[in-house]
Amino acid sequence: MSSDIFPDSAGRTTGTPGAADAPGAASTPESRGPRADPATPQPPGPHSDPVAPNPRPTPAALIAHYGLEPIPREGGLFRRTWAGPERGEDGRPEGSAIVVLFSSASGDYSALHRLPSDEIWHFYLGDPFRLLLLEADGTARTVTLGHDVLGGQHVQFTVPAGTWMGGAVGEGGAWSLLGCTMAPGFTYETYEHGDAAELVTRYPNEAERITVLCRS
Repeated sequence: MSSDIFPDSAGRTTGTPGAADAPGAASTPESRGPRADPATPQPPGPHSDPVAPNPRPTPAALIAHYGLEPIPREGGLFRRTWAGPERGEDGRPEGSAIVVLFSSASGDYSALHRLPSDEIWHFYLGDPFRLLLLEADGTARTVTLGHDVLGGQHVQFTVPAGTWMGGAVGEGGAWSLLGCTMAPGFTYETYEHGDAAELVTRYPNEAERITVLCRS
């Protein structure tokens, strides 16, 4: 007879002490040790995210963080974050990038203007920003920069060269933090400021918005 089993007084066999720990033995709740109390907070697992979302920043905090300054003529506050090396033929940088902040305060908007190169607008933080585009063929359209990409908004939008563009924080919004990149890069010499009377004549259906978005 195996030494691992022995008959009891009724002739039944019972396991020796510690048999449940033998290799191949089935485990029981008791053999697995005490269970964790579900009410006790557990340490984060490998796929959990213990970091709470950051609170929405204030415009003042963004201005201080980036060191933003007024954009001449166009409006808004900006900082150039990158510019490539100058090109030999015209002195323009190979590319440029800025961050720009607009608010819903009176007079704080991007005045209608156009540039000789494509400009890519990027949406970063805040409320949707509505951008009026006056095309070279005489048509007009409005695009909205914002996070609701499935609802038709854009986190990135390219304005073709020669297109008049201007915009403001959408109705009900407080501020928008955006970015603009160009290649070749931006220079003030290539900036063309919009004239309200001329643009209204060419785009009469957008007269109201042109008047609002033009700055003398």
